[in-house]
Amino acid sequence: MAQLPETAQQILTMHAPFIHAVVNAVLQRQLLPELAPMLAEAETRGWSALVGCIRQIIDGKRDRSVLLGLDDEDKVVAEAILGGIDNPATLPSIQQTPSGTAAAPGLAAMISAAGRGDVQALGALASMAEQMVKAGGDMARLGGIMRRLVDGERDADKLARGMGPLGRQLVLDILDQLARNALH
Repeated sequence: MAQLPETAQQILTMHAPFIHAVVNAVLQRQLLPELAPMLAEAETRGWSALVGCIRQIIDGKRDRSVLLGLDDEDKVVAEAILGGIDNPATLPSIQQTPSGTAAAPGLAAMISAAGRGDVQALGALASMAEQMVKAGGDMARLGGIMRRLVDGERDADKLARGMGPLGRQLVLDILDQLARNALH
């Protein structure tokens, strides 16, 4: 699955605190004990390949071979970690929150790809949906409707039921982008 710039930015925004924690622990080794539970949690969430890559980075391996075997989402995270170790100024902002406007095209592309059977896109969406559900509110509701979107549901009223104005607008933006993608 090709990585869209909007999707990569959303991934960086969503994982910024984790990326910072890894880079800080690599640069300040006394923080490694604080990172261990985060890595264990990531592993229980199915990110074993990424955690393996991070462990190699912690052990001093910095070449691109650490990226072998990672899916697109994990590569974005790992590349941000490597870049942040070399130059902390390149780290994603931890102050930024994911933007609905920026998210719609990337999510729509991933939903379309997953609907066509792209296993990587489906896996990335599942991971995002899990994080959204944990965030609560409209994000949790959005995470809860991902499978319905992949399966072709396009009724905005059904999909946005129970959401506030911002969540509803994001659903409408995703549906609009899905319709545009279907025309091309």
